[in-house]
Amino acid sequence: MTAERLIEVSNLVFEYPDGTPALRGVNLEIFSNEFIALIGQNGSGKTTLAKCLNGLLKPTQGYVKIDDLDTREKGTTKKIVTKVGYVFQNPDHQLFNNTIYKEIAYGPRNLGLDEKQVNERVHEAARVCGVEEVLFNEHPFFLTKGLRQRVAIASILAMRPRTIIVDEPTTGQDLRQSLEVMNFLRDLWQNEGHTIIIITHEMPIVAQYAQRSIVLGQGKVLMDGVTREVFAQPELLAQTFVKPPQITRLAQAFSHVGFSPGTLSVEEMTEQYREICQGKS
Repeated sequence: MTAERLIEVSNLVFEYPDGTPALRGVNLEIFSNEFIALIGQNGSGKTTLAKCLNGLLKPTQGYVKIDDLDTREKGTTKKIVTKVGYVFQNPDHQLFNNTIYKEIAYGPRNLGLDEKQVNERVHEAARVCGVEEVLFNEHPFFLTKGLRQRVAIASILAMRPRTIIVDEPTTGQDLRQSLEVMNFLRDLWQNEGHTIIIITHEMPIVAQYAQRSIVLGQGKVLMDGVTREVFAQPELLAQTFVKPPQITRLAQAFSHVGFSPGTLSVEEMTEQYREICQGKS
C-alpha cells in the first residue's frame, strides 16, 4: 500500500530578519508512518527546517504544505497544530500551566472543544504517554525531566496531530532515560500510527531508531534516504562533520574482508562475522 504524503516542501528558502540565510532551496516529502532523523552539524538548518514543517516559521521563498494546507496562508495556525506537533528541546520552554491536567488540556481548549471532549483528550494523551492520573494536580516543574518531556508530548498528542517533531529528545538525560524516551517515541510510531521526526546529534540513537535520515549542511539537504544507506557513505557525511556510530565505522574499516559499510549494531556485525567465518571454513 502506498504511503500517504503528509508534508510537501518545495524550494524552501528561509532567511532570518537580519538577513542570515538558514535554508537554501530544500525539497522534501514526509509520509505517513515514518520515523525520521534530521541530522547535521550545528547551524546546518535542522531546527529551522523543523519549525517550518509545523508553521512556526514561514518560508521566505518556496512553500510548505501540510495535507495541502499552505503554511504561508493566514488563519491556518489552528489547523496546522492539529496536524503537526512540535516538542521543544527543553520541555521547560513549553510548559507554563500550574497543573499537569491544565497543561495537557490547554491545546484542546484553545481549539474550542467542550469540557467533555477536553477531558477525554487529556485522559487519552496521558494514558498513551504514561502520565498517571494521580499526577494531574501536580505542578509540571516538580517532575523529573523525563516526565516533564512526557507531559510536553502529551500536550501535543491531545491535539491529535499525525506528525510529531521532537527536538533533541535525549539531551541532558542519562542512558536509561534516553532509551525510555526513545522507546516511547517508537511506540507512538509503531502502535499509535504517528509519523515521528527527531532532531538529534546522537548517531547511535539514529542508527537504532530512525528508518530514514535527512542530512543537512549549510541549509541544504545533502543526503536523504534509508539510515543504513546514509551511514554507508562516510565521505559525504564527513562534509557535514557527522560521524556514523562507532560500530558502523568499525565495520567500514573492515569492509575489505566482507563487513557491510551500513552495519548499524553489534548484533549485525556479530552475525556478519559468523557468516564470514563460515565462508572461509
